[in-house]
Amino acid sequence: MKTIHLDGHEIPFEDGQTVMDCALAADKPIAHLCHLPGYTPYGSCRLCTVKIDGRFSSACTQPAREGMQVESETEELKEMRLGILRMLFVEGNHYCPSCEKSGSCRLQHAAYNAGMLDPHYRPFYPKREMDASHPDILIDNDRCIFCALCVRASRDVDGKAVFDISGRGLATRLVVNSKSGLLVDTDISVEDKAVHVCPVGAILVKGRGFEVPIGMRLYD
Repeated sequence: MKTIHLDGHEIPFEDGQTVMDCALAADKPIAHLCHLPGYTPYGSCRLCTVKIDGRFSSACTQPAREGMQVESETEELKEMRLGILRMLFVEGNHYCPSCEKSGSCRLQHAAYNAGMLDPHYRPFYPKREMDASHPDILIDNDRCIFCALCVRASRDVDGKAVFDISGRGLATRLVVNSKSGLLVDTDISVEDKAVHVCPVGAILVKGRGFEVPIGMRLYD
């Protein structure tokens, strides 16, 4: 069995696996947001940045290689991860107490794991419109972190290509592929995988808010 070394642990891997794949399989998870097993690696959030043989790389896109030395939990990488999370919070309008994804949000979970207890920076308060046009599904663009999981799920699993990411920097936006730009004018449905892969509270099913009691949520 081929192995890599992750933070001093010898981790087995199979050909074709990434560093992230074999870390998750060995129950040695590396912090991530835009990665989901079974989906093509995207590498957008950079939260899974590690050092491989002394060089920075994203764990979700880097193929595992025999004998590679991977560092994930150094103080340098922890500080970098904390900085990324702080910027993600202030670039959007993330306010956990009022978000119905609280307790089941991967961004919130990653922030707690990184020791983040406040945003540190002044919020940008971007103006982002909400799309409540669809009878069953809501898009809260304030929450979107542009992980593109909904884009990949709609395209690769649902076969519909409902979503896309447009723009750069602070002008980046989640867009809906319809003439009106509204979700109601697409063929999306509540059963679509794209509706359920969002790691934050950007895509929500209407009428289901705050259903899970505190203590029973995903990360409680």
